[in-house]
Amino acid sequence: MRKGIFNKLMVIVVGLIVLPALSGCMVKESTYLKKVAEQEALQQKYNQLDKDKADLLQKKLECDRDLQQSMAALQEKNVDLKSLQKKKEEIQTESQAYKDLLREMKGEMARGQVTIEELKGKLTLGLADQILFDSGQSEVKKDGLAILKRIVDILGKVNDKAIRVEGHTDNVKIAGRLARRFPTNWELSAARAINVARFLQDNGIEPTILSAVAYGEYKPIADNSTPEGRQKNRRIAIILLPKD
Repeated sequence: MRKGIFNKLMVIVVGLIVLPALSGCMVKESTYLKKVAEQEALQQKYNQLDKDKADLLQKKLECDRDLQQSMAALQEKNVDLKSLQKKKEEIQTESQAYKDLLREMKGEMARGQVTIEELKGKLTLGLADQILFDSGQSEVKKDGLAILKRIVDILGKVNDKAIRVEGHTDNVKIAGRLARRFPTNWELSAARAINVARFLQDNGIEPTILSAVAYGEYKPIADNSTPEGRQKNRRIAIILLPKD
């Protein structure tokens, strides 16, 4: 009987010892599983954040590309706007002399004998040599004097510009008897420019605003290797430009 009681006591003692240990193990296992679940949840959040970050970086790259394209388009539009503004200013600043010459010389312009252009306050009137001079001559012929008279009537109304008369030739060398009078194209272009300037002065243009310049063959506007090019290069240019 005592032995039975002893055995029961031993069972109770062992139970008292083992149960707390088992309970502790169960608590530790539960805590571990909870921590594992929390770790997995954190990992999922990290993965999602990493994906969100990659998406945001991609969107940023796309936005940067769109911004660059927009800036390039805006820059192109600004260039176009400046070009249009420049053309508008040029149109708005056309001088009365330019308009009058266009109207007066439209027939000669249509035949390619006269060119007129104006840019930044500088008006250039180009006259083909054949409408002013006979071949190899420096004196203005009768028909040329009539054309210059029409021009001088317009230039006489201009009082805020200087007038420069330029003589130009092609690159064909002067030969034969004509070379005694004009050894080179320098002399021919100078004589022609001076005679036109003198006509302008004789017809009312103030000589203090006049000048005559010879360029000979050295400022061509066309190819001297063709007859058409040489014809364009033989010219008188009357230029209106701001006074010094």
